[in-house]
Formats: sequence, C-alpha cells, structure tokens
Amino acid sequence: MKHQIDLHIHSKYSDDGEYEPEELVEMCHQKGIKVMAIADHNQVKAIKAARKKAEEYGIRYISAIEIDCTYKDINLHVLGYNIPEDEPYFQTLNDKIYDQELSLSNKKIELTKKLGFNVTKEELDQLSDNGVYTGEMFAEVILNKEEYKDHPLLKPYREGGDRSDNPYVNFYWDFYAKGKPCYTKVIYPSYKEIVQNIQKYGGKAVLAHPGENLKGQYETFDEMMQEAKLNGVEAYSSYHDQETIEYFKNKAEEYNISVTYGSDFHGKTKPSISLGW
Repeated sequence: MKHQIDLHIHSKYSDDGEYEPEELVEMCHQKGIKVMAIADHNQVKAIKAARKKAEEYGIRYISAIEIDCTYKDINLHVLGYNIPEDEPYFQTLNDKIYDQELSLSNKKIELTKKLGFNVTKEELDQLSDNGVYTGEMFAEVILNKEEYKDHPLLKPYREGGDRSDNPYVNFYWDFYAKGKPCYTKVIYPSYKEIVQNIQKYGGKAVLAHPGENLKGQYETFDEMMQEAKLNGVEAYSSYHDQETIEYFKNKAEEYNISVTYGSDFHGKTKPSISLGW
C-alpha cells in the first residue's frame, strides 16, 4: 500500500537526521507524497526552506516539530502541527536541551569506554556539527571500526543479526536509552507543559509512536488524556503492528481526536524506514 501522506520526517536539523530539508521534499515528490511535514527534534529550522520547496512541487506542507517531554518519568515525543515557526517559544525550545546534551558528551565517551569500546572526540566530531554526540553516532563509529569487526557484542547489529534492520538506532536503544549502561539523563519539559504550549500558540498536539514510548503500559494514555488532552495520536507509525494501530485508532475514536500517519524517516540511522511507509 502506497501512502501519499507522511507527517513525521526528520532532516539534518535533528541530531540523528541526515538530509537537507529541500532534499526531503524532492524525495517526497519522487515517492508521490502529496502532504508532508518535517518534524525535527525540538527544532523548527527546516520549515521555511522545506515549505518553499514544497510549493514548487504542489505538495501541501504542514509546519511541525517533535518535542521531547516526560510524563511520570516516561520519555515521550509530542508532535506539534500547524505551529507558528517564528514564535520565540519554538525557536528557543532546544537551547536548554542542547546545553544539557553538550555537557553530557564527555560522560557518554567515558561510559562507552567502560562498555569496552574506545571512541574519540575526533571521530565523533566527524559526525556531529554541534558537539552533541548521540547513541547513533557512537554506533556508527564503533560498527565501522576494523578492530571491532568480530566483537561478540556487535554481532546482533551485523548483517543477518536480529538487530540489523536499523543497527545504529537499535544500538542506541540497547545501550544509550534510559536504564541502559550508557544512559545520561537529560531533564525535559513535562508532557502537560508541551501539550498546553503547542495549543496555546495555535498548534495541534499529537502523541508520536505511542506503541514505542508506552510499550507495556498503554493504560497510561488514558491518564495522560486526563492531564492534558491531545488533539491526535499517531496510530499509523512504522513501529506499529496492526494490533497496535487498531488499539490507538480505537482510543482516538473514544476521545474524539484525530489519527495521524508518520514514518519517522531519518535516513541512515533507521535504514529500514522509508518515506510514506
């Protein structure tokens, strides 16, 4: 099935993204996508360039952002659609997060060394243009080092391994996510604050890939809706099986909110994910 809409795409302005905004519009055009949104992590830098390019192809472009936040110690991603990208709130949202991530970069190197892998700042700076090092960047360096070619810990991420579909991001989830050996804590805004501010500035708040972030605790969705009502839920996600899609479609109907579709396309960090599914 070919989808003509993709409301969850990442550009190079996300730390784990790859492509220029204009390149993504071109790629969407080639895929036959008619409605698109680049929703970078805590960033709105891609919007103007992407919108201008989308106009050339007759693609409907929706301004968007994907914001990190927490609810009861659960890390969540909330998408904001139809947001005013010139609003200072959205333009400065990333500043505090960036400062924390930058200060934690050296700690990640130390934790990675304890894991058994020697990675230098110089190697990481080849992948980062702002001094922030993501788990995916560590994965790319480590998995491409000749000295670790036969390392047993890396076997699942090699071709044919059970984590080889998206090796870089899977490496992140396995070693740098919350509760994992190389995790470093960043303090994000609350879920309630983010939903209310998106709506305050005229946008629509949508919970991204809930099947991933609420895995094993779907009942939390009902609590969240009482705390701050969303405008929609990304039921159609590359991460969701049919059962998960149906669950959140039913929740959307129960709360009379919208259902959205997004691939969460990043490029090389998630190679199994294509634009428009």
